[in-house]
Amino acid sequence: MGLDKLDRYPRATTRAGRWLLPVLVLLIAVLLALGGEMTRQWLRFDRVAIGSGEFWRLVSGHFVHLGWPHFALNGAGLVLVWYLVGDVYGWFRWILIGVFTVIIMDVGLWIFDPMLMWYVGLSGLLHGILAAGLMEKLRKPDTEALILMLLLLGKLAWEQFSGPLPGSESTAGGTVAVDSHLFGALGGVVGAILLRIRVRQGAAI
Repeated sequence: MGLDKLDRYPRATTRAGRWLLPVLVLLIAVLLALGGEMTRQWLRFDRVAIGSGEFWRLVSGHFVHLGWPHFALNGAGLVLVWYLVGDVYGWFRWILIGVFTVIIMDVGLWIFDPMLMWYVGLSGLLHGILAAGLMEKLRKPDTEALILMLLLLGKLAWEQFSGPLPGSESTAGGTVAVDSHLFGALGGVVGAILLRIRVRQGAAI
């Protein structure tokens, strides 16, 4: 599993090339982090501001962070997740997965978590990427992928019934919005299923 097994997936190109997309995401997050508190306030997922028409927050909120420790935690998570599953899709499909994940996460948070007033961070998107990648990997016999999927499901269940994982809030420097992880993973699963349906229908994507 991981980018050291690119030969299993014909869409994959070079190891260096496969890292360009996550590097771009991290660069965007770094630039936004350099903007400090003012940028974070202007770009975060904010229920009141979105209700007033500031719809860009539905996207930008996923790329700003509470601070550098929060960014470092999510950055390390992105590197790990991409190592594990970044080889299963090409750039365009990963972008589609990201779009599906963000849309379902935003809708889920807006409708089913009305008490959440604001949110920042990449963690929901990371759960979507991991879930989508594992869904694709499980199309072939892969014990590691099955174990990781069970761990992901276990983590999501723990967060829903017992709250954030121990130590996660102190590391991130703030409250963990666990519903973003649930809806992010759901978005990744839906995205992977829709892509598979399109492929079976013979669509070129």
